[in-house]
Amino acid sequence: MTTSPDPDFDVSMMRRALDEARRSVPSPNPPVGALVVGPSGDVVAQSFHERAGEPHAEVGALAAAGAQTQGGTLYVTLEPCNHTGRTPPCVDSILKAGIARVVIGALDPNPGVTGGGAQRLVDAGIKVDVGVAGAEARELIAPWTKYITEGLPHVALKLALSLDGRIATRSGASKWVTGPEARAKVQELRARHDAVAVGIGTALADDPRLTVRDTALLPGGRHPVRVVFDSRLRVPLDSRLVQTSREIATWVLAGNDAPESAEQALVDAGCAVIRVPNSAEGRVDVGAALRLLASQGIVSLLVEGGAELAGSLLATRLADELHAFIAPILLGPRGRPGAVDWAGPDTPTDAPRIVDPRWELCGRDAYVSGPLAFPSKS
Repeated sequence: MTTSPDPDFDVSMMRRALDEARRSVPSPNPPVGALVVGPSGDVVAQSFHERAGEPHAEVGALAAAGAQTQGGTLYVTLEPCNHTGRTPPCVDSILKAGIARVVIGALDPNPGVTGGGAQRLVDAGIKVDVGVAGAEARELIAPWTKYITEGLPHVALKLALSLDGRIATRSGASKWVTGPEARAKVQELRARHDAVAVGIGTALADDPRLTVRDTALLPGGRHPVRVVFDSRLRVPLDSRLVQTSREIATWVLAGNDAPESAEQALVDAGCAVIRVPNSAEGRVDVGAALRLLASQGIVSLLVEGGAELAGSLLATRLADELHAFIAPILLGPRGRPGAVDWAGPDTPTDAPRIVDPRWELCGRDAYVSGPLAFPSKS
């Protein structure tokens, strides 16, 4: 690997490639962006991997650049592939294009990939730099990294709560704890995930749609799959989720002992029912459910409640990041329930916490988000 002659320029170009990658929706593949800089230092082409099965970002950028690839530099957010999948190896296209140097944000974490793309480029005499804007490149593919290395989706947990940690009044009213700006932010979060999930308690209490109302937020018009954790198949046939299941994919995760008649009724209405082993408490086993979702190509999952499902994800350490919207209201000790239903830590030191929390205002509500860290088990 070579040392970059202009580190600041490289970082600037890689960040442009990362902006391209953020337009990418190729799940279950990782988001990737690329751009080609000619020998004169001008950007001559840029591209992103639009969706699975279509040309990768590098191939798109090289094709757009045409003859200007000769002696140029390719910036790509993820190591070019050196294996044949649904598309040919990107390394082949790079070698044919006459590129003189390749700058890579992050190496490919996929343990199933045979042969390193970066090493093959080096062996062919191309100058290669790895790790430019590396932290940003790795953060971008964090959901896919978990999916490909652990066989689990990346789980984002969303909470909307009062200052005293409640999600509803004593009468059960929960609309609306937070304001319209916070709810608009939730729409953006939904659009960035492959699937959106709730527990059956939330489905019964709120009758949610779990849709992205502003379709301009949806890359390629793809709605996230809607998932209900429903061990006994109690979701009503006249609920908004079921009634719209033929338009937007709706999966109901049921325990092995859920009534077959209820399953058939949901399937007839347009839902997919997926059987999952029960936990010791008789609910859907969260870990098994997540593995099944990953096997169906769900890389990123946004969980919006309720309290029991949130508690299970925290208790099993399966939540990866937290998005909490905190309204400046007090609902009182009889407000029901708390935002999370779990035993919790013995001491504050043992508590899961957001690493490097990002705080902002959404209207009058506070919004804090970031990756979750769990203390080491003794």
